[in-house]
Amino acid sequence: MTETLRPSPDLQSHLAVLEQKGLLVRIDEPINKDTELHPFVRCQFVGGVSEEDRKAFLFTNVVDGKGKRYDMPVVVGALAASPEIYSIGMARPVGEIRDAWVEAIAAPVKPVAVNAAPCQEVVIKGDDLRKPGGGLAVLPVPVSTPGFDAAPTLTSTLAITVDPESGVQNMSTNRAALKATDRLGVRMSSRIGGAGGYLHWLKYQKMGKPMPCAIVVGAAPVVAYTGPQKLPVDFDEITVAGALMGAPIRTVKALTVDIAIPADSEVVIEGLIDIEKLEPEGPFGESTGYVALEDFNMSMQVTAITHRRNAVFASIISQVTPSESSTLRKVAFEPIFLTHLKQHLS
Repeated sequence: MTETLRPSPDLQSHLAVLEQKGLLVRIDEPINKDTELHPFVRCQFVGGVSEEDRKAFLFTNVVDGKGKRYDMPVVVGALAASPEIYSIGMARPVGEIRDAWVEAIAAPVKPVAVNAAPCQEVVIKGDDLRKPGGGLAVLPVPVSTPGFDAAPTLTSTLAITVDPESGVQNMSTNRAALKATDRLGVRMSSRIGGAGGYLHWLKYQKMGKPMPCAIVVGAAPVVAYTGPQKLPVDFDEITVAGALMGAPIRTVKALTVDIAIPADSEVVIEGLIDIEKLEPEGPFGESTGYVALEDFNMSMQVTAITHRRNAVFASIISQVTPSESSTLRKVAFEPIFLTHLKQHLS
């Protein structure tokens, strides 16, 4: 059994556990988020480092290609650089993770609302979103595949939308590319077969109203792990996270959209997604190992950015196997799929 009896309630508590166990490396030397940061971490996936030796990396001195220095550190690999790191996030041995998911889905725990939250200690709104160097430009968003990607891209996300008919929220991992200091291009599968967020978008289209959205960057691991998990579209992921946590997840109302967000998150980007137009998303290095060419995805007008005073910006390596995104899927999906094959298809 892992020493942690209950999953960490927020990302920074989780980082402290990883550091205590020798699974987090601090890099205090300057590192360029546009050319060096992701490739540095990716070396451990493609450079022959064994799976059990992979670590999370916390970069405390982040700069960009123009020499700008960011106040916010960046962590990569903290969710699933290895199955061991994933199991620490879950506070369970790898062998017990399948049962933990099955039990959590069967017995969800509703969140508890609070009036004040760490994720809203700093608020950026209005003109501060649009001024040069303001808004999204404040965040140290890395370029995932330098030389190929069209823009810095949020990869470790929880995009939260609400079904306007039932009021049920959906939380999923959807990358989002920076378009302007107050605009994101969100890949929420704007096509037939899209998941919960896309289905919500179709309903808002019929209503003639833009779709509210809140993108969380840096949540407690058990909250973050629900994003790529396969759940029914009418199932609120935050309730499954509560069951995994063994306690209700604290939520707070977003400031500019009617969405309940995880209160102990690091960064939250609030906004409205256009229902009348899609806009091009440039090339991006995909988990297939190829660069996806230009595609049309949702356009999100940012209405507020909130974050902790001492926030840590989270990112993941979303590339061809082996990678952090493939480990996120492997640890949770493989045992569940195997159970399905044995019990229902044998």
